[in-house]
Amino acid sequence: MRKIFLAIALALCSAAASAAPKYGLTSPDGTIKVDVSVSPELSYSVSIDGKTILQPSALSMTLSDGTVWGGGAKPSKARQNRVDRIVEARIYSKSSIPEKYNELELSYKGYKVIFRAYDNGVAYRFVSLSKKDFKVASEKAEYSFLPGSSAYVPYVDQNLDGDFDNQLHNSFENQYAYQKLAAWKTDRLAFLPLMVEAEGGVKMCISEADLLSYPGMFLYNGDSDDSLEGYFPKYPTSKAPKGDGRSLYVETTADYIAQCKAGCTFPWRLMGISRNDWEMTENDLVYLLASPADPKADYSWVEPGKVAWDWWNNWNIYGVDFESGVNNDTYKYYIDFASKNGIEYVIMDEGWSVGFEDLFHIVPEIDLQALVDYGKERNVGIILWAGYTPFQKDIEKACKVYSEMGVKGFKVDFMDSCDQPVVEFHRTAAEIAAKYHLMVDFHGTYKPTGLHRTYPNVINFEGIYGLEQLKWNAKADQVPYDVTLPFIRFFAGPADYTQGAMRNATKSNFRAVYDEAMSQGTRCHQLAEYVVFSSPLNMLCDNPSNYMAEPECTKYIAEVPEIWDETKALAGKVGEYVAIARRSGNTWYVGVLGNWDERDVELDLGFLPEGDYKAEIFRDGVNANKVARDFKRVEETLPADRKLAAHLAPGGGYVAIITRT
Repeated sequence: MRKIFLAIALALCSAAASAAPKYGLTSPDGTIKVDVSVSPELSYSVSIDGKTILQPSALSMTLSDGTVWGGGAKPSKARQNRVDRIVEARIYSKSSIPEKYNELELSYKGYKVIFRAYDNGVAYRFVSLSKKDFKVASEKAEYSFLPGSSAYVPYVDQNLDGDFDNQLHNSFENQYAYQKLAAWKTDRLAFLPLMVEAEGGVKMCISEADLLSYPGMFLYNGDSDDSLEGYFPKYPTSKAPKGDGRSLYVETTADYIAQCKAGCTFPWRLMGISRNDWEMTENDLVYLLASPADPKADYSWVEPGKVAWDWWNNWNIYGVDFESGVNNDTYKYYIDFASKNGIEYVIMDEGWSVGFEDLFHIVPEIDLQALVDYGKERNVGIILWAGYTPFQKDIEKACKVYSEMGVKGFKVDFMDSCDQPVVEFHRTAAEIAAKYHLMVDFHGTYKPTGLHRTYPNVINFEGIYGLEQLKWNAKADQVPYDVTLPFIRFFAGPADYTQGAMRNATKSNFRAVYDEAMSQGTRCHQLAEYVVFSSPLNMLCDNPSNYMAEPECTKYIAEVPEIWDETKALAGKVGEYVAIARRSGNTWYVGVLGNWDERDVELDLGFLPEGDYKAEIFRDGVNANKVARDFKRVEETLPADRKLAAHLAPGGGYVAIITRT
């Protein structure tokens, strides 16, 4: 009998010795834990405060030669590392960002996998150790949440008449469907960022960072369960324009998703985590995980600023003695308005060039050089809209020609995809534009992934269901979206939402009017968006004639900063309201947005240093529930307890500008 027990014990010891190792990684504050298992396949799980929020979820990459990274092999080496430093940022919502994380690096033959745990999220990435170029056939990125989890899902809402591959061509614009994960529309893809809500209200925001030469990720749920999987565009082998030619559509694809260089790094898969909703509004993970700009490069010439914009208001100025439209007189009017109010730029949107296929054939009504010179004399720069199709044909020529003319940047539009060549186009366009000291605002494109850190001349992105939708969508319900996207879309980075409407409508009074568009919600809702929304190149969407009739609002919009030294999340709940404070120099700006419910929000500003303060306040007028443009500007002394009471009308907003007395 003793021999039998000994044999069993030896067998158990042998099995334990041969069992695949497991690895643990905790955040610097010890509250978030990542457990990594390497067998039967590489997977990880995440817990916060001892409670699981992500169940074991597989990650792997399959190469075209059949090699599988993360297929269950044991790592040859495991190394842990700690980082605690300050990251300086010039064009961002903070001038300096604390970066603290613990890191686990697993090395294998030909590749390694890096996991990081921050106090507010987790991330992982693959890194190639190959000495030869290769192709990636597919990638597995699973997110297995607990049963009953809910999500805020930005479904693709275009090209839904076929399979997933048809949905890959889209503008990355939609509102969020709040639903149980198990109720996912199985025939639909969703784009990133996407937020999942666990039991107890913990939020997890999924996105990616450092996407430079790899297809962007979509998510889907094909099993009506609580798990999501990544879906990636295949590498296109031919494209062609359709319709008006502004965009290129995939005709044929290869049997792989990416062509990769030896020793390349892959995008970070990341998940921001917050116990309280408002904490997500100041999460910096995407920026921190992006590659820093070349330290030898000079980006001091990049100047954030406001932009007088023509397209949303359809060039509909009034009270002038010339016919408005795409012509010199109209743009001189915009330039004069910008100059008078200290607005740095005027954009010349769609229409200044002939058609959508030729950037070098200017319409006869425009003397572009004369307008650039006219603006320069008045300290106003010109930014040009450009369709993706003509711009990508010869980026170098476009940047050289128009930079020599004195143009300050391009708004490039209608990429409408995130396959590998389109992702690489963004990087190439940023690099060439920087060579000619041109800023770039990417429209018709996917969410930011940190390119604005790698190339600081990338000054803004769309990838948002912006105010333009109200020009044509009579069924849009924009106000609840406005108090949802600060927690989700802005987690990824800045956005060109294009706020600033002077025609404001209550929920019942709203109409979609293309030529004289209006916003939903109050005037102060529009004003507060300049604080709550992060946008280093920030549009004034309405026409100069309307702004000149509203001097108090126009002065505020022109003067509110575009970048900040410090940001503090004050309060908020996804889909209901949000309150954020931002500092520029010695001045604090507080912005509050609400949904269609009337509400009171207490703002605790106890973080302010000792001293006496005054507050310039824009608040909803007494009749803003009936006449949305009704507002009141007042000046008050900040009370000793450093608390302000913000009353929001339905669809309301509130702004406080706080300075020392």
